[in-house]
Amino acid sequence: MMSTSVDNEDGASKSNNDDVCEVNDMLQNMSTADNNDISVCANCGKEGSSDNMNTCNKCKMVKYCNAVCKKVHKKKHKKDCEEHIRLAAEKRKEKLRLAAELHDEKLFKQPPPKEDCPICMERLPFLGTGNGYQSCCGKIICSGCIHAPRYDHQGNEVDNEICPFCRSPPATSLEECIERVNIRVKANDPQAMYSQGSWFQRGIYEFPQDYTTAYELWHRSGELGHSEAYNQLADAYEYGKGVEISKKKIVYYLELAAIGGNVEARYNLGRNETNSSNYDRAIKHYLIATRDGCTESLNKTKELYTNGNASREDYTKALQLYQEYLGEIKSDQRDKAAAANDRFIYY
Repeated sequence: MMSTSVDNEDGASKSNNDDVCEVNDMLQNMSTADNNDISVCANCGKEGSSDNMNTCNKCKMVKYCNAVCKKVHKKKHKKDCEEHIRLAAEKRKEKLRLAAELHDEKLFKQPPPKEDCPICMERLPFLGTGNGYQSCCGKIICSGCIHAPRYDHQGNEVDNEICPFCRSPPATSLEECIERVNIRVKANDPQAMYSQGSWFQRGIYEFPQDYTTAYELWHRSGELGHSEAYNQLADAYEYGKGVEISKKKIVYYLELAAIGGNVEARYNLGRNETNSSNYDRAIKHYLIATRDGCTESLNKTKELYTNGNASREDYTKALQLYQEYLGEIKSDQRDKAAAANDRFIYY
């Protein structure tokens, strides 16, 4: 009795269909290997080397042994040639459509939220004043935990300036601060790479202005997950900061940043679509950004609704998404920090 499957050397199951496909592939490869360089003249039927034969200039699908046969066959081939061109155009159009669908599926997918604060384990706020980067340990801490009092292992309150995570004392000089960032860059810390890239781009903190080094650092930072680096690359191409202005690259880097979860980039994409009257696409961007805490996107959705370019359901959904976001980031400790100092406002 014939078995329907066999085990390969790796222990995986292999079906008869797989065997058939494999044999067919082998036969196809053998046929291709034997005949890859041989073509037949569409006019006289003479075989010849593909490299030495004439090809139809329009459809690129038919070959001739010489220019004479090509000319003789021109009238007869005309109808087939037009059909080849039409089918090729349809195939290309379908490929572009599928590529656009896959691109939009990726672009309009809600990105994962920012990681939680490593101390209180609450979601980090979108607003920059709602969190802070610690160059000593590379952690991003929420404003509430930065503002909260520090205690030693015996419960005694200690210096509030030490890092709330690793307990390192603050840097006492610019040189020490730069050195800490340099150490983090060597450790492949994307936030540190982004910061150092910004110093090179602007030529500050004793760093020479070097756009090439700056953008190399931003590319590395973006690849490691820091989406703001891509957003700043888009800004560079918009205003020609060390590079030629390029609308294509602006959109390219904005989309990379938005896919990576950058709210500002997402908002700017929505604004661009609004300016082009692509309101359906604009609303998609605004809703994603609103879910991640962008009040500007919430206001833009309201504006589109007021002007009749968005539905009541769209605006209602935006309000619900923003409330969901607030429910994930609000805490008593963060409220205390915001009340104590404006630099800790987090929404």
